[in-house]
Formats: sequence, C-alpha cells, structure tokens
Amino acid sequence: MDGLEKSFASILSRGWWLLLLRGIAAIVFGVLTWFLPGISLVALVLLFGAYSMVDGIFGVWTAIIGRKDHEDWWVMLLQGLLGVGVGILTFLVPGITVFALVFYIAIWAIAAGLLEIMMAMRLQKEIKGEWALVLAGLASVVFGILLMVQPAAGALTLLWLIASYAIVFGVLLLFLAVKARRFVQLLARS
Repeated sequence: MDGLEKSFASILSRGWWLLLLRGIAAIVFGVLTWFLPGISLVALVLLFGAYSMVDGIFGVWTAIIGRKDHEDWWVMLLQGLLGVGVGILTFLVPGITVFALVFYIAIWAIAAGLLEIMMAMRLQKEIKGEWALVLAGLASVVFGILLMVQPAAGALTLLWLIASYAIVFGVLLLFLAVKARRFVQLLARS
C-alpha cells in the first residue's frame, strides 16, 4: 500500500460519519421529493440548493480534516466546493427555469461523479468496498448524462429521476460509510 492510497483511506476512515450524514441527507432529499411530487419548481430549486449546499459543506469538511495526510486532499475539496457553489447559485436565482435547473444538476452530477470515480481508483488497493464509490460516481455521471439528453422531460419525471438518484446515491454512501468505519476498527486492532 503506497502513501497515496493510505492517505485517502485515512481521510475516509476518519470522516466515515460525514459519509454517513451525506448518505442520510441524500436519502431524505430523495424521499421528500418522491412523496411530495406536487411541490412547486421554486420549492424544488430550494430543496436541491439546500441538499447541494449540505453535501458540499460535508465534502469540504472531509477534505480539510484530511489535508495533513496527503497533498491530494484537494480532490475532495474541489468536489465539496462544487456542491457549495451549485447550492449558492441555486439560492441566488430561485426563479430558474426547469431547463436551466436540469443543466445545473446535470453538470454538478457529472463533475461530482468523475471526482468520485477518481477517488475510488486511488483507494482500490487500500480498502475493500471501494466499488461502492465507483458505483456512486457512475450513477452520478449516468444521471447527469440522462438529464442532458432529455432536458425537456416533464417536471414529475424530473422529480422522480432526481429522487431516485438521490436515494441510490445515499444508499451507496451509507454502504461506503460502514466500510470506512470497519476500516477504522481494523486499524485500531492492528
């Protein structure tokens, strides 16, 4: 195991509870969106902005915690800042159209997914279960591409697609948090 994988594993294992919170936030966002399909576009924009902001803040926090472990902590920081930036942009322009919202979400999902895949590749020799991060990243990229290909999809379809993505992504983050927590326990025993 080289220093890079050890550093990323250390960051994720110490911040396992942040992954857990991010997963819970994604699932809550998804469930609320599924069961409240009649919400207005402005409510969807604000709900998405809040989710993106919370997810980004937790991502930044995770990166800052791990900044002393390795010089590549900036990858996690970049992902977190992207989420915060999308959240701020969403709050600044609440009257956004569905078309623009679709592209905001699509670009964010693709960029975040690519960064997650990159982190997983660096972790593949370090921990078992890194495939969950790869799947989360692939889900993000596929979700973003689907949104770009079908920007004129109906609002209800868009809501259900967003909710489904958030729930799947949240479950995968919960799985990764459990794996990271177990890694901490294994390190404590050795």
